[in-house]
Amino acid sequence: SNAAGLIFRHLDPLTEDDRGMLAAFGEHHDIRIYLQPSRPDSIAPLWPANPEPLSYRIPAFDVEIRFEPADFIQINNAVNNATVEQAVKLLDLAPDDRVLDLFCGLGNFTLPLARRAAHVLGVEGEASLVGRAQANARLNQIMNVEFVSADLYRKSSDTVWNSFQANKLLLDPPRGGAMEAIKSLVEPLPSRIVYVSCYPATLARDSEYLVQTLGYRFAAAGIMDMFPQTSHVESMALFIKP
Repeated sequence: SNAAGLIFRHLDPLTEDDRGMLAAFGEHHDIRIYLQPSRPDSIAPLWPANPEPLSYRIPAFDVEIRFEPADFIQINNAVNNATVEQAVKLLDLAPDDRVLDLFCGLGNFTLPLARRAAHVLGVEGEASLVGRAQANARLNQIMNVEFVSADLYRKSSDTVWNSFQANKLLLDPPRGGAMEAIKSLVEPLPSRIVYVSCYPATLARDSEYLVQTLGYRFAAAGIMDMFPQTSHVESMALFIKP
């Protein structure tokens, strides 16, 4: 990423001395300092007063992703780059593919996918992230992508993405998994699904449904050590429709 930052959450007002010491600490260590006096939307920069946007790059796809201090990103940039490259490889994209990216966030997978496919639709539950994903598409001058907000935890046969008719699917859900989203898929089902997971238990549960109920073949799996020296890993699985 282009910079490091610290957010200090303080429920009592800071004195001018406090603010001065925090700003001096940030300047000395070249770390951006943000203050959060209440909810996450109250976060504002202390030092420098008008910082450049935070961002990280995915070099293999010439993509820059800008984000706000409290946005979710994968903190291990090197492993994230390798993860995106592997996901795109497993989807085996062709220039005429239409790809659906569920739980798309800021466009971490969506924008690299759009560099290789005909059209990509990113779906995200948090409306503020959709707006920033759209801004990232404009920043990278990627025109063959769109982003929409939808409740991905409510099973429905009338979803915003069904009319999109995707032939490839990428899933990158939070710990709760993607069962409701998977159950909302309609025929014709995507020929390939790449599922990126931060919680092996829900990946196992959802894999059983994809294989036993929807008829996919569980074709490949691997893990990425996104969080070294912890018990947490990112997993990736490939499902192919026979």
